[in-house]
Amino acid sequence: MSMKQAFILAVKSLSASKMRSFLTMLGIIVGVAAVIVLVSLVDGLKAQIVGQFESMGTNLISVSIPGRGGNRNVTPEDMMDFSVENADVLAYMSPVVNVSNLTVKNGADSIDTTATGTNEFYPEIRGLEVEHGRFLEYVDVERRQKSCVVGTYIAKELYGSAQNAVGNQLKVNGISYTIVGVLEEVQDGDEGGADDIVYLPYTLATGLSWNGRISSYAFSAAEKELVDDAEKRITNYLYSVFNDTNAYRIINQSEILEMVNDITGTITMVLVGIAAISLLVGGIGIMNIMLVSVTERTREIGIRKSLGATPWDIMSQFVVEAATTSSFGGFLGIALGIAAALFAGKLMDLPAKPSLGAVAVAFSVSVGIGMIFGYFPAKKASRMSPIDALRYD
Repeated sequence: MSMKQAFILAVKSLSASKMRSFLTMLGIIVGVAAVIVLVSLVDGLKAQIVGQFESMGTNLISVSIPGRGGNRNVTPEDMMDFSVENADVLAYMSPVVNVSNLTVKNGADSIDTTATGTNEFYPEIRGLEVEHGRFLEYVDVERRQKSCVVGTYIAKELYGSAQNAVGNQLKVNGISYTIVGVLEEVQDGDEGGADDIVYLPYTLATGLSWNGRISSYAFSAAEKELVDDAEKRITNYLYSVFNDTNAYRIINQSEILEMVNDITGTITMVLVGIAAISLLVGGIGIMNIMLVSVTERTREIGIRKSLGATPWDIMSQFVVEAATTSSFGGFLGIALGIAAALFAGKLMDLPAKPSLGAVAVAFSVSVGIGMIFGYFPAKKASRMSPIDALRYD
């Protein structure tokens, strides 16, 4: 018997009992759909996280000096000199002063927010774009001018629009600052997000922080390929100052992205493993139905063997039937999985696009499971004695 004939017989057998065939496929359908949905959602989450990190600059190197170096310390001037001396691997440097629990006011309206003290190079380091006005300049930092740049959330909440905010006064903890620029909206202008921020000259922000010192610096490597080299030079410089590796911490953005990839990869494997249980259950269901089918068609097997059918003919017929069942289930699972993945992505606000690799793997596994679990009933059928099969009632 040719494979074409076996396939035609399999389709006729499935269409003869549609409800039973559908219930047999159900485990495969659910398993394939689950694999596609879970992989798509994890890929979407990974893309979202990576996009957020890349928006901060893939060349970013963050340095934290918690202040455990005794009398030894580095100043912003020291860091700037170091950056200039290593201009072949470092493009920009900015001190970073994070200030929380700030209250900003415009007249009677007020907002609780956070502020970051920086210099004029911070937009290049973090990939910030100014929509209206300008960012902080060297003169603002050097002369400690009360200038600030705000996110769109603050501008819209206190001034009605981003454009109206430029040139107005903003009271930060009771001190008046002039808004010189408004940043481009990056997170829908929501409260607590990247648009809910105030940027100040770091020379003024130190007076608003709880310890009044600069303990963080942001560097940008000249090229993405030079990030590791730049990190090594920063490490060597800080070790020469503190002679203690515990006195500072250096975080490489590329290393964080690698960690994200490793974590999401592990999560994907775990979730796919859980979803694969459904495929296994589906395979057991196919084997069970095929065993029932062999029993129901015992006389048919006996007649075919008495007419000259070989054990291979009998076995191939049932294996192809099992593979056809799992294949149809796989196709239905793919359709369900793609639709569910797109719906879940919109519901969770994730860029969840069905992965071609996940679809191919899920379908291949479903067909393979159908053939593996269909082999045992097929083997049983092929070993039947034609006389015993004809006598079966």
